Formats: sequence, C-alpha cells, structure tokens
Amino acid sequence: MPVYNAPVKDTLFVLNNVLKLESYSSVPGFAEATPEMVQAILEQAASFTEEVVQPTNQIGDEHGCTRHDDGSVTTPPGFKEAYEKFCEGGWGTLAAPVEYGGQGLPYVLGIAFEEYLISANLSFAMYPGLTHGAVAAIDVVGSQEQKRKYLPNLISGKWSGTMNLTEPHCGTDLGLLRTRAEPQPDGTYKITGTKIFISAGEHDLTENIIHLVLAKMPDSPDNVKGISLFIVPKFLVNDDGSLGERNAVSCGSIEKKMGIHGNSTCVLNYDGATGYLIGEKEKGLAAMFIMMNAARLGVGLQGLSLSEAAYQNAVVYARERLQGRALTGAANPDAKADPIIVHPDVRRMLMDIRAFNESARALALWAGLLVDLAHKAESEEERQQADDLVGLLTPVIKGCFTDKGFENAVLAQQVFGGHGYIREHGMEQFVRDARIAQIYEGANGIQALDLVGRKLPRHGGRALQAYNRLINEAIAEAKGTEELKPLAEALERSVGHLQAATMWLMQNALANPNHAGAAAYPYMQLAGLVSLGLMWLKISRASLEALANGEGDETWLRNKLVLANHFASRHLPDTAALRRKVEAGADTVMALAEEDF
Repeated sequence: MPVYNAPVKDTLFVLNNVLKLESYSSVPGFAEATPEMVQAILEQAASFTEEVVQPTNQIGDEHGCTRHDDGSVTTPPGFKEAYEKFCEGGWGTLAAPVEYGGQGLPYVLGIAFEEYLISANLSFAMYPGLTHGAVAAIDVVGSQEQKRKYLPNLISGKWSGTMNLTEPHCGTDLGLLRTRAEPQPDGTYKITGTKIFISAGEHDLTENIIHLVLAKMPDSPDNVKGISLFIVPKFLVNDDGSLGERNAVSCGSIEKKMGIHGNSTCVLNYDGATGYLIGEKEKGLAAMFIMMNAARLGVGLQGLSLSEAAYQNAVVYARERLQGRALTGAANPDAKADPIIVHPDVRRMLMDIRAFNESARALALWAGLLVDLAHKAESEEERQQADDLVGLLTPVIKGCFTDKGFENAVLAQQVFGGHGYIREHGMEQFVRDARIAQIYEGANGIQALDLVGRKLPRHGGRALQAYNRLINEAIAEAKGTEELKPLAEALERSVGHLQAATMWLMQNALANPNHAGAAAYPYMQLAGLVSLGLMWLKISRASLEALANGEGDETWLRNKLVLANHFASRHLPDTAALRRKVEAGADTVMALAEEDF
C-alpha cells in the first residue's frame, strides 16, 4: 500500500524563509497567521491527510462511485466518514471570508493544505476543491441575498458546489453551448440542457449541491457574448435557509474514466430546473472565469501533489529493493545485492522529480501569496502588480505543473520496474490520476495559447515587464554571492532565451497567427523552467541565510543547494532547445494538406 507524509518542514521553510510571511503582517488576515499558528495548522493538516484521507485513496480507486436507478450516487467506502471529519476540523473554512463563517486566514495557507489533501487522495480533494471555486464566484459577483443564502453552508461544507460548462458538442469553444435559460414571471429561470464531465456533480457527501451553470437566454446572442451564469441548486432553498423541493436536475450517468475513480464525474440533465441569475446578464463567462482561474491553480497543484506522493513511494522502494551492485563496487557487501538507490540512473529519476517538487511548491505558494496581495495589499499599485503576475503565472502553473506531474509519476513508476505496473503498489494509480490534470480546466495546449495570446500582450505587456524586473533583480543580487553565482548565471542564460523567444513572437505572430499557435506550447514550457529556476534562486538564498544564522538542519539546508545546482545543470539547459522550437514557427507544422494526414 502506498505511503504519504505531508512535507510540513519544507512548506514551513518556504513560507517563513523564502516568502517571509511575517513581513506581510499589515495585510488583512496575515497578523493572525503567526509562525506558531501556521506550524500548528500544518501539523494538524498532516495528521488529518495522512491518517484519515490517504487510507481512502486506493479504496476509492478500486470501488469508484455507484449510480443508482433513482439517479443518486454513492461515493466509495470511507469517503463520507472522511468528509465528515473534514467538516468537523473546519478545513474548508481556512481562507474563507469571516462574515460567512470562514477563518479569514491567508489564501496561501489554504494552498499549503490543499497540496497535502490532493497528495493523500486527489479524488476526495476534488469535492471540497470545487466548492471553493463556487464560493469565490458567488462572493465576487453574487448579490447580497445570494451570498447570505449560499455562502455559509458552502464554506462550512454542509453543501458543496460545482461548475457546469462543458456540453457533449462543446468544450473549450463555449460559444457553441446550447443550454437554455427561459425567464419566468417571478424572476427565476428554467434551465434546460445537458452538461457533461461535471466533477462531483452528484454524491452523498452533502445534503445539497449548488451548481453554477452557464446558459443562454432566448434573446441573447448565440455566441460567447450571449452566455449568462446561473445558480441551480439540487434542492431549492427556502427563504429561511431550509431545503425545499428537489430541483429538476439529475445525474444521467457517471463517466467511466481512466483515473480519479473516487470522484463522481457526471452527465447532468437539466429539465426546466429552477435557476437564479448570478451577476449581470450575458456576463456569465467573466463570472465563471473567477471560478476557472481558481480551479486552474488548483489543477496545477494536482500535478505537484501527485508528483510528491509518487516520489515518496519511489524513494522508499529504491532504498529497499536489492538489485545489482554499485558501479564503483559493492555498497552493501554483507548482502547479495545493493539497494537500487545506489545506481546513477535511479538517482537521476529521483533527483529530477525532487528538483521539480521543491521549486514547484515554492512557486505555488508564491502564487497563493500573490492572490492574497491582489485582493488585500494596501496600495493599488501592489494589488495591480500582484494581479498581473497571478494572471501571467496561472497558465504556466497549470500547464507545466501538470505536464511534469504526469511525467514524474511515470518516472516514479519506472523506479519500481515491473512492480510499478502492478496495482497493489499504487504507482499505476498515480499515473492514471495524473493524466487527467493535463486535460481538464483547459487542456494544456489551451493554457499555452492563453499565455501567448492573452496574458503576454495584456495591458501592453505590463505583467511580463514586471516579471522580468523581478527576475533580473534577483539575478543581479545573487551574483554578489559566490555560492549563488553559478545558479544566477545559468538562470540569466535561460532568461535570455525566454526574452529572445518573446521577441520572436512579437515580430512574427501578428504576420502569421499560426506562428503563435505553433510556438505557444514550447514557450509555456520555457517560461515554466525559468519560473522554477527563479524559485531555486530564492530557495538557495534563503538556505544560505539560514546557514549563516546557524538556523535549522545544516545537512537539510545544504541539500537544497545541491538540488538547485542539479536543476541548473540538468534542466535549465533545456531552455535553449525550447527557444529554438519557438523560433521554428509554424512552417513545418502547417505544411501538410489535411488529406495528407
């Protein structure tokens, strides 16, 4: 059976030493997040995820969810009990607004907890994860009455939420959606249509499910500009907050999926269901993007979380599995063979995974901090810059983290050899579960197009300019420290490749938009490597500061520097090749006629 130990020590190092969370005590919500409180919360989170949630992971994969003849759905054994403990522990309230029952702690702390939850059981984590997105959307665009009616129970976990975008004929191109919203004399709407791939669309964990549904009104344009957003509860909610009659929304089937079997991915049928407009008419896509952007960061976190879980199990196996001898002579002369962790190729796989995990954790937590600052920073300039950076980083985190998460799950499986292919060890589940993260919430090719087509040119390139300033300042500062200079110079070369690739896009994409389409994916990967390199520079500086101050475990801190150098020597060189792929443009990609494929 797989194991999992939440990386509390590493999370605390990033929060305290790299991001210096205490320096933001003037930002609302941060004063309460003292180092002692943060440590206590993360240690409790570790206990909960390791002892309560992780044991349900393989069970959920083996049993899956069951749809009954009446359309109801039962989650796997143990899920309901674990969810009750999730609610009892207040885990869904961490970063939620105080006025609706939340604790009002920083969003970055919620990101830390979410990593642990996903690593323990991705399928389970998706139930409250989608609810958080619904809370964010209602909190931003909902009326005061809608907030009062829905947010307290969503935040407490008594109710859950979903997002309903995709239809059988329409995924990314939402302008094609056919779900209709007919206005009623009482101000409600009758929602009719079919939505597919709805994660947590029907289940037995909560007493009500609040669906956020995209639909078009009869008089709205039949394109992306005509989309509105509606709240459609599973059970109607009376004015006093009690549950009323069952709404006309039902689960038609559960998708039979490659992975995430413990999450009920449903086909939902709306047959004149009562819905309530949220936000402005025909502004539904903008409202839903509030939820989607939160979800995209969450899905990026799934890539990191599964990579971490797979890595931990690969390390355990590599230390225990005896096979062959070390190339330099027997490392374990009293036994017939050495543990496979002595072999350079096994070390290569483990080091590659770990070098990603630790820098990705820092990047995810920094993005979480930026979300906090975008909403709560004191000055408009700080809020604007944080919001710009989050917008720029979101497609990079979603796309690069999930690509590497799947790749690393495969590498960890490879460490097991043939045993990695056998279900009991759990590695093949990590591979199957990780694969979906590259697809949902916008396939990674779409993330790349979003980065190149929308985020780079937005506001005249303001976000990229701010990011470049941050990186260049960090590099210049690091060059003054002898131990950081090689890493800084390697990152500087990679930044040069990123800037050259950006310039090439500026010069060629407008003349031929296919150049942007063909270059977008390698550009996103290039930006991802540079971003992870920046994190290693910050982690290394923080490690040296801790060493100089005599703080922490010296070996553990020195290992950070080793991993940083590994990333610089084994991963940053890939930025040169990615730049060449960007500059290759679309000529060969678009050269063949359709019929020649």
